[in-house]
Amino acid sequence: MLNYNIDDIDRRILIALQENGRATNYELSERVGLSPSPCLRRIRVLESTGAIERYTALVNPESLGLSVTAFVRVRLGGQDDRHLEEFENTIADFQEVMECYLMTGEADYQLRVLVSSLAHFEDFLRQKLTRIDGVSQVTTSFGLRPIVYRTALPIS
Repeated sequence: MLNYNIDDIDRRILIALQENGRATNYELSERVGLSPSPCLRRIRVLESTGAIERYTALVNPESLGLSVTAFVRVRLGGQDDRHLEEFENTIADFQEVMECYLMTGEADYQLRVLVSSLAHFEDFLRQKLTRIDGVSQVTTSFGLRPIVYRTALPIS
């Protein structure tokens, strides 16, 4: 965990960076009410402490023909460390899997899978997911359209 107290100025910097990760230091300093040098120092501290993990571009999935979103619940036959570790190591290599969570409740894992078509999803399901040792049950729901999709964290 972070060993750094994030104050109000840091929060303003994080909000601004989440809105525009390509903003220049000068633009950020103007937005948060600091001069450029202290603003840059704070950004470097946020990076070095892990508050800022990395910078990335958000690509529109439709622009790449990725129009099918599936939410997949996976149950394993056994929940011992070996099965959990094997599933997690294997699923991390599947580029179709955008998110994977270890869950409580009826399913062991919840996945968000992004593919180009139902045929691609069937291939993913039959050739990859169900071939992982220990997978005993898979239940899928398809997203019709996103209502809320956020990448920015709620910083108060």
